[in-house]
Amino acid sequence: MAEASVRPAVPSDAEEIARIQLETWRAAYTDLLPPAVVEALSDDEAALAWRQTIEQGPAQVFVAVEGAYRVGFCAAGPAPQDETADAAGTPAKDVETVALVSTLLVEPRWGRRGHGGRLLAMAGEAMRAAGATRGITWVPEQDKASLAFFERASWVRDGTVRTLDAGGRPLRELRLTGTLRIELA
Repeated sequence: MAEASVRPAVPSDAEEIARIQLETWRAAYTDLLPPAVVEALSDDEAALAWRQTIEQGPAQVFVAVEGAYRVGFCAAGPAPQDETADAAGTPAKDVETVALVSTLLVEPRWGRRGHGGRLLAMAGEAMRAAGATRGITWVPEQDKASLAFFERASWVRDGTVRTLDAGGRPLRELRLTGTLRIELA
């Protein structure tokens, strides 16, 4: 295996991050999202959105690299109050110190090589440095691989569920919470 690392994203990474996101969604989420939604995804719009996030936040974006290739990425930042709320809409007591891992994707062909763990560890370190005490993320209920990944990192399902409208099809997501101090094996 070539040398692997994680680093903060820079604006010039935006197009590659968008490519990774869209290719991964097209490969992994075809059963979760209607075909029209997947087909409507725009590389240019996604790249612009990632460039703005990298430059302006509020999330920090990190890129996994193996050799000369960018192979995955993670975005994490302060959790919006409504993302921490329980089913009744009451925000978590520690809302001011909760980080949201909004996206963590590794291209399937680069999977099972430790990139996801390194991404989560670096994002956790950055969020702790910014004052966060724990993290949350939302994962589609049918995305067994992502659920298993976060559970291996000692994150747990906290019982909160939401259903999004994914192009006219309900997409049920589970919220997980866990430590930002990730121990890599």
